[in-house]
Amino acid sequence: MKYQPIDSSLFINNRKNFSAKMKPNSLAVFNSNDIYPISADSTMPFDQHRDIFYLSGIDQEESILVLFPDCPKEKHREILFLKETNEHIAVWEGEKLTKEAAFKTAGIQTVYWLQDLEKILFELSTQCDTFYINTNEHYRANVETETREARFTKWLLAKYPAHSVAKSNPILQELRGVKNPIELALMQKACDITEKGFRRILNFIEPNVWEYEIEAELVHEFIKNRSKGFAYTPIIASGNNANVLHYIENNQQCKAGDLILLDVAAEYANYKSDLTRTVPVSGKFTDRQKAVYNAVNTVKKEATKLLVPGTYWEQYHVEVGKLMTSELLGLGLLDKADVQNEDKDWPAYKKYFMHGTSHHIGLDTHDYGLLHLPIEENMVFTVEPGIYIPEEGFGVRLEDDVVIQKSGEPFNLMGNIPIEADEIEALMNKN
Repeated sequence: MKYQPIDSSLFINNRKNFSAKMKPNSLAVFNSNDIYPISADSTMPFDQHRDIFYLSGIDQEESILVLFPDCPKEKHREILFLKETNEHIAVWEGEKLTKEAAFKTAGIQTVYWLQDLEKILFELSTQCDTFYINTNEHYRANVETETREARFTKWLLAKYPAHSVAKSNPILQELRGVKNPIELALMQKACDITEKGFRRILNFIEPNVWEYEIEAELVHEFIKNRSKGFAYTPIIASGNNANVLHYIENNQQCKAGDLILLDVAAEYANYKSDLTRTVPVSGKFTDRQKAVYNAVNTVKKEATKLLVPGTYWEQYHVEVGKLMTSELLGLGLLDKADVQNEDKDWPAYKKYFMHGTSHHIGLDTHDYGLLHLPIEENMVFTVEPGIYIPEEGFGVRLEDDVVIQKSGEPFNLMGNIPIEADEIEALMNKN
């Protein structure tokens, strides 16, 4: 891994919190992701399942974590099963985790090789009443491929049909939604790397540069700073491309006078950052562009103030809609009649701001978090309002990542990343 070792106390504490919420005499199993094939002998780069990483720090394929807090044998209350390494694997792929290295990473004493799984699991099955299975219940999940976790669950329930079944996901949604100080430090690191990339491209962007050239500058800076690269597929959208919310082609030339919407950020140690900035190709906003930009920035600042403990996510978005409506009226994009006659299920402001303002962020860009429960201290949210005007050939979105505080405004993990229009212009014209 490119990242520095993580203090194993994070994973020890995460397992303790998960185990405390399990039913008596129950066992939970978590699988790593597959290495997904592309064609011939090509595969996608391995990307670990966030849940097993959250609970163990193990960042290796073909790994399984078993938690059985009430097991009669103390050494079987936490078990890791790993792919056994050998000289051939070490030569061709690099050395895999040893039992000693796994303990150092995860803080788990009992480590078996994967070939012992069925034998050990049979013994454990005679001692537990309930299996916790790990299903993906994220509100945005749309999974067609059968995952390694799903295959294992199918096998487990067929082999042990007499056991009760419970779900790990509700527990993980609750726990992962609130960040530990070590997690916050890792997320800050991801944001700091993102800042380096953004400052780099401010000195690079000029008329006739290509979107993919900007992408290359960013990934260079991210990897140079121990990131795997982009936290998500980068959006580098110049001109009218900004009005396509998930524009990812990044293959157009940036023209003088246009704006570039940059939704680009780094990951670090599997933790994500999520940044959006909008900058002028020529280094200076037109009066109209700046007016729209400042309106979006105003909504972002005011929306951020609303993110306090006890707030409900759904009501928060209603209040942000009111803020945006006021700004759109000021810009002349809406008039009073538009607002008076609006469809309450699709308010008038949605014509120019059609997506949500905030989502949980952490190990996933759209992270776990139960949206029907009130916001809590140490949750981390994005704040990302935007105004999109196809008829004027540009769109503006601004986004930071903020940590909910016990009292007062959230702490902005991206507070050092330039955002004010005048500051952006000054930095782009520094030379």
